[in-house]
Amino acid sequence: MIRWIFFIAVYLVLAFYALQAIKTAIRQPWIHYLFILLALLIIGNFVYQFQWGGPGRVLTKPKSYAFGFLIAMLSFQLITIIFLFSEDIFRLVTGAYQKIFVTQKEFSLPARRRFLSTVALGIAALPFGALLWGMYKGKYNYKVLKYELEFDDLPDAFDGYRITQISDIHSGSFDDRKKIEYGVDLINEQQSDVILFTGDMVNNMASEMDPWKDLFATLEAPDGKFSVLGNHDYGDYISWETEDAKAQNLEDLKQLQKNMGFDLLLNEHRYLEKEGQRIALVGVENWGAGGFKKAGDLKRATAKINGNDFKILMSHDPSHWEQEVIQDEHHYHLTLSGHTHGMQFGIEIPGWFKWSPVKWRYKYWAGVYEELGQFINVNRGFGFIGYPGRVGIWPEISVITLKKKSLT
Repeated sequence: MIRWIFFIAVYLVLAFYALQAIKTAIRQPWIHYLFILLALLIIGNFVYQFQWGGPGRVLTKPKSYAFGFLIAMLSFQLITIIFLFSEDIFRLVTGAYQKIFVTQKEFSLPARRRFLSTVALGIAALPFGALLWGMYKGKYNYKVLKYELEFDDLPDAFDGYRITQISDIHSGSFDDRKKIEYGVDLINEQQSDVILFTGDMVNNMASEMDPWKDLFATLEAPDGKFSVLGNHDYGDYISWETEDAKAQNLEDLKQLQKNMGFDLLLNEHRYLEKEGQRIALVGVENWGAGGFKKAGDLKRATAKINGNDFKILMSHDPSHWEQEVIQDEHHYHLTLSGHTHGMQFGIEIPGWFKWSPVKWRYKYWAGVYEELGQFINVNRGFGFIGYPGRVGIWPEISVITLKKKSLT
């Protein structure tokens, strides 16, 4: 309770400070009252949802939206305060100088204050509006990103082989069937040879996928569709009545994936064959740096494959590639990961610039990277979790074409 009181107090102080900017820049009182009402509704809804609005740590849709609105409001307040605080420091220093060294008795810069307040509100409105837009439109703004990767030792028969990768469905967050239908149709439209899903089908519980299983069952590719588990698929982030109930949830999810036509790889491999040649598809359970589950077992997954095989690895968390895969005795030509979501927030100008705060946590966080002659594609994710939206880092469908370098 003390933490709630402290948090609410800080929030109200920030809101009061932002209100001063609004009062300085805008003289209509109804706008002042509208801001006060909005600020109180947002903090009230947030406290209600996270204190009384659902079981424990389960992140329900109302909780997600309460969090999203709070983040939007805090961004508005903080940007406004940065401008006003810098102005207050300037006024304090200038006022002290005037008092000590100048005979002028009065000190006032109302025009400057109003100008800066107006600028602050205009700039603060940009992320506030963007975060709201991301909650209603951006999260379903699917992008198909296409890559061509060349390899010296790709079997000739697989030159031009197309892979569609999706990741981080997070079905428990979905709230618009038409948009999801559009995304699934977009995956099928790529007409790739194989579809690979790299983990986090649900947020916590297998039942979250029930309303969507018929839709994702329509995904089709000539060589099949394969999957691995992500950290959220194990049900580690909510409380269970018993360990048996948690274990059963995982078994239900595995069966659900099978019923949808996915071949779930649990530290094992399959061979994709074409014209008498083949490549090894390896799939490991989640392995993540820090406190994330480390169930991935490369040695077990590759125990029965030839070391000279061309290998594609499916591993949910890109930190696995960084810390274990690229230094492994086997050469994994291509690793497919997800997990980061690109933090669902950032700035991207394709081919020119790419930034998100998640880069401070993950070295490899979105797109294709190469180290020691090995590639990884970190998919930005199909769904969303936590903040119920996306800004700048859009939901992704990756299409990767394998090319034989000697033939190009």
